Amino acid sequence: MSKRFAHALTLCYSPITSARRASRTSRNMIEEPTFFISRRRRIAAWLVHLFTATGAVFGLLTLYAIHHQQFILAFWFMGAAILVDSVDGILARRAQTKVAAPRIDGALLDNILDYVNYVIAPAFFLLAGGLLPAGWGFFGTAVIVLASAYQFTQPDAKTSDHFFKGFPSYWNIVVFYLFFWQTPAWLNLIIVLVLAILVFVPIKYVYPSRLDYLTHNRWLRRSMLIATLLWGIATAALLVIYPNTNFILVTLSIAYAVFYTVISLYRTFVPLEPLPRPVKKTSIADRLENLRKLRQRRWPFRRR
Repeated sequence: MSKRFAHALTLCYSPITSARRASRTSRNMIEEPTFFISRRRRIAAWLVHLFTATGAVFGLLTLYAIHHQQFILAFWFMGAAILVDSVDGILARRAQTKVAAPRIDGALLDNILDYVNYVIAPAFFLLAGGLLPAGWGFFGTAVIVLASAYQFTQPDAKTSDHFFKGFPSYWNIVVFYLFFWQTPAWLNLIIVLVLAILVFVPIKYVYPSRLDYLTHNRWLRRSMLIATLLWGIATAALLVIYPNTNFILVTLSIAYAVFYTVISLYRTFVPLEPLPRPVKKTSIADRLENLRKLRQRRWPFRRR
């Protein structure tokens, strides 16, 4: 019996050595994927998380502006938070933050910031801005935060085909239209209650930055993105010229809101049939795991 074979039997059948090898293997399975990521990619992933976290700063600035009755400035801060939320997901997928910066839960961070910027800040705007009837302000805003808390904690709030299930708490956009049109306070309360009820209705709303299941036509998806950008530009322009107005800008803003609602209802009742998927390219984490297994097959008795 050769010394190598005897050493192999010792490693395989020694309980203490086997336990140590299992512990080291499990630890290396966690550390190796991060170890093989370049420093530049790690820095990029952390910068993406930092960019996402700036949404908290904009949320704080929004509350501060509302407190000082600077409502137009508050809308600009809301718009900045929406911009961050619109592009951080694309940047996170590009930088592969789940692999390059696994210590940060990007999805949890995004949900926390969305609840602040899409729910708490607009609710405070309604309460401080006097857009709801006297004596009903706290009730209306409490309905908003409670219904949205339910919506944010649902595991299928974002469906597998990249839609929002139930009204997706666009309360900052709702508040903008209520403020811009200066609608009666009782009508505002009715709108708030109806939208809060729609949180519990399983209608699928389009996810503007994830249009994979909206249509198979690439040009139609790009057209939807362009329409979303035009809506953002028109809405920002309305803020610039407020309290004046412009017929073309108002038409663009309302037309997009109507189109968004119609296409969401259509995809709820007529879901898109998925195309057969091509062979998926392995991610960095999969490649690193395959490399680790290959090294184990080549050197099964190598000390770690």
